[in-house]
Amino acid sequence: MKRYTLDDLARLVDHTNLRADATRADMEKLCDEARRYHFRMVAINSVQSRLCAELLAGTDIHVGAAIGFPLGQTSIAVKVFETRDAIASGATEIDYVVNLTEVKAGNWDYVRDEMDGIVSACNETAVPSKVIFENCLLTRDEKISLCEIASEVLPTFVKTSTGFSTGGATVEDVRLMREHVDARVKVKAAGGIRTADDFLAMVAAGAERIGCSAGVPIMEELRARMAAAGTNAIEI
Repeated sequence: MKRYTLDDLARLVDHTNLRADATRADMEKLCDEARRYHFRMVAINSVQSRLCAELLAGTDIHVGAAIGFPLGQTSIAVKVFETRDAIASGATEIDYVVNLTEVKAGNWDYVRDEMDGIVSACNETAVPSKVIFENCLLTRDEKISLCEIASEVLPTFVKTSTGFSTGGATVEDVRLMREHVDARVKVKAAGGIRTADDFLAMVAAGAERIGCSAGVPIMEELRARMAAAGTNAIEI
């Protein structure tokens, strides 16, 4: 069991707005909420990297650019270029989607080369990297194979989902990923996490980062629970 204050819990949150129709006002709201709640990161499409970096200047909140999002269906060269461009524009974390066509083909050399290329581009400037599996479209064996490759390449995180496909994070997938990936690689749960109970279940299963658009109501629900219990922390 580990004891978490409300700020500790907030620092697990990647506060997310990846909608195609997101406006500048939406980005301003996202970054303002991230500052007020002290979230770890804002998760945005890579084109928003410069704007969010400007809005969050002088804070310790990271700008997380989504690469090859949400389908992952671009070449390795394109994904590496997008990664470097996002970092040059102010992104301080990278989440990329694996090429599921190559996963389904069992072309693990390609998948490894892709992961290595993007993680290496991130490592050049010490930017954390996250590999999005899209577990709802994968078999158990495919998930394990991706964990094995990640254990060789060592991205900062492996991540359950984009939140834009047929399903999101599950406790079972978080546990599976935590079991099969190297201990040096963390697990991020994302997709469909909307309540405090969802959030706490993912953390209990081994997730060390939570991607969600419901961070504000989740934090308020946790704040109310702590107040009702007369405590300033929760044990998970």
